[in-house]
Amino acid sequence: MVKNPDKRTEIMQVALQLLTERGFDRVPMSMIAEKANVAVGTIYIYFASKDILIKEIFADMENNIFSTLRKVYSADESIRNNFLQITKALIEYFINHPLYFGYMEQFLNSPFGISLRRDKLSGKMHKDNVFMDIFKTGIGSKILKDLPVEILFSLSIAPIVFLMRDHILGFTKLNNTLIDKFTEACWDGIKR
Repeated sequence: MVKNPDKRTEIMQVALQLLTERGFDRVPMSMIAEKANVAVGTIYIYFASKDILIKEIFADMENNIFSTLRKVYSADESIRNNFLQITKALIEYFINHPLYFGYMEQFLNSPFGISLRRDKLSGKMHKDNVFMDIFKTGIGSKILKDLPVEILFSLSIAPIVFLMRDHILGFTKLNNTLIDKFTEACWDGIKR
């Protein structure tokens, strides 16, 4: 059977919405099929299993995010300026895509995300990650603290998760001034 890219995208969008709202364990493929107006068997033409669908949604989002971040990254800029611009771009991305943030947070805290992180840390996977480039270059140039990259992520990127959660839930109202101050504080956490 010929696969229709629009149908695949539609299934992924419906699944994204349902999985984010209800959780990975509470959404059977039949529910996704019903909301996407397709037969259950049709989903399996595009995705061999729900696990594969979940992983492909994440991979698609991750590619979109990295693409967005690469647009603001410049090899001609200082490590500091690149870090600040990329951090702001990531925050703005999640402000504009709160559903994606919710999905990614759920994914990264699930067995899927734990497995993915293990693979990345063990070197099995290498993705074009501008933060990784900044951290490795910054450590080598003695601009950033001499800490393992995972700890630099924890010090500078993990706070974004809490900030975005508070923003999406309405506890914090972000504006450009606060985003600038926040990104500077993240930078202060990792610079020498």
